Amino acid sequence: MKIAMSAKGKTLESPLDQRFGRAANFIVIQTNNMEVEVVDNSAVAASGGAGISAAEMIVKKDVETVITGNVGPNAMNVLKAAKIKIYKGSAESVKENVELFKKGQLVEISKTVPAHYGMGAKQ
Repeated sequence: MKIAMSAKGKTLESPLDQRFGRAANFIVIQTNNMEVEVVDNSAVAASGGAGISAAEMIVKKDVETVITGNVGPNAMNVLKAAKIKIYKGSAESVKENVELFKKGQLVEISKTVPAHYGMGAKQ
């Protein structure tokens, strides 16, 4: 299975980034062999539409699952339209979140955060 995780760094030891659209990087992992591809999030500094741009970039990576902290409504719509499942990761490392996912210990996200949440917007 191919999964993508929002990450603060570029290694499996990097902490999971709790923001999806404004995550520094995405780490795409093939779970059967732990092959890793690091994807710089070109949408991180966008003035608007970061979630949509990040989601479209992830869809092109042909992943089945995303693990992140929070996801906004526009990004969720793009990911759901592509039939990509979204799971709530913990504040642990990317590698630890992969293990939690494999054990079935992550919960699927069904509710989004408000628009512009990653830019500091409040509920």
